[in-house]
Amino acid sequence: MLTPKTEDDLARIVAETEAPLRIQGGGTRPIGMPTNGTVLSTSALSGIELYDPGSLTLVARAGTPVAEIEAALDAEGQRLAFEPMDHRGLLGTTGTPTIGGVAAANVSGPRRIQSGAARDFMLGVRFVDGRGQIIKNGGRVMKNVTGYDLVKLMAGSYGTLGVLTEISLKVLPKPRATGVMLIEGLSDDRAVTALSRALGSPFEVSGAAHLQKGQDGAPVTMIRLEGFESSVAYRAGELGKSLADFGEFTLETDPEKTAAGWAHIRDVVPFQGRDGDVWRLSVKPSDAPGVVARLSGAEAFYDWGGGLIWLLAPEGSGVNARSIRAAVAKVGGHATLIRGTPSQGAFQPLSPAVAALQDGLRRKFDPRQILNPGLMTEGQAA
Repeated sequence: MLTPKTEDDLARIVAETEAPLRIQGGGTRPIGMPTNGTVLSTSALSGIELYDPGSLTLVARAGTPVAEIEAALDAEGQRLAFEPMDHRGLLGTTGTPTIGGVAAANVSGPRRIQSGAARDFMLGVRFVDGRGQIIKNGGRVMKNVTGYDLVKLMAGSYGTLGVLTEISLKVLPKPRATGVMLIEGLSDDRAVTALSRALGSPFEVSGAAHLQKGQDGAPVTMIRLEGFESSVAYRAGELGKSLADFGEFTLETDPEKTAAGWAHIRDVVPFQGRDGDVWRLSVKPSDAPGVVARLSGAEAFYDWGGGLIWLLAPEGSGVNARSIRAAVAKVGGHATLIRGTPSQGAFQPLSPAVAALQDGLRRKFDPRQILNPGLMTEGQAA
């Protein structure tokens, strides 16, 4: 394993090598990554370089643990609003999630529907391309984001265009209170309809999920509201009236319980420690229940108001890569294998036009094709 301690060391390694490199951050998300080549780890490029709570900006080296960043933000009453998932429980890995890995995979949690994805909070990046050149794009503050938007191009590129060394982020204040509206017993169709109505309301919903099996085995639908305590109470009351035809909602406001409930969704806890392949499907919310119905034998739960489906396909269920990709392709969605054996590739096959664009970008940034060669990504669809 190659573990450069400085950006210059990393650039030298990339410039001098002729062999394929497997780019790795904390090693927590191995699915879909190439198995050939020398591992190049950014774990030693660690540390928060700048944090200005007043400007809501933070700059960290790519190998900085996400937990270190979250601890620094929490001390100032701030947070990463895009709520990145911790894959370790689902994948059974023991690495340390890094901010570079989060950026490279555009890892975004339940709050994406309100706040945006990881890429939307990236102000600037530094990275080493496939020639060994150090490239800087964007800035360290929100007023200095100029030039070609390589920042968003790097988000979700999985290390195929360059090796991230530094990320500048916008951060946001933590809310004073959180309330979660809960209702049991809704079918998938009814639940997604309720979530869509909630998200279309003026009440600033920051989380919208539905579990086919809640803690007690019954379906449960979850709607999150955040802000000042009085605002949360008012919005929950008004939203409850708007959704009265679905039944009576209860409101959970205990901080520990609400945090645990959304970590349960974010980290895909329902499928942890269970046999079977785990898939991440992105579709229009209105299409989601139909897609799941066509995959009989699989178990699912919904995030992003139904726009994100987490699917567990047990062995022998008859649900496989071919049937899953056919079901999502029919409605214009895409499917990514998160846990399992990627016999047909972890990522959704690209259309010829998009594949040509992706190939052109990779050849521009990595002419020798040494950075994660053979890895196909979802690119900006992630």
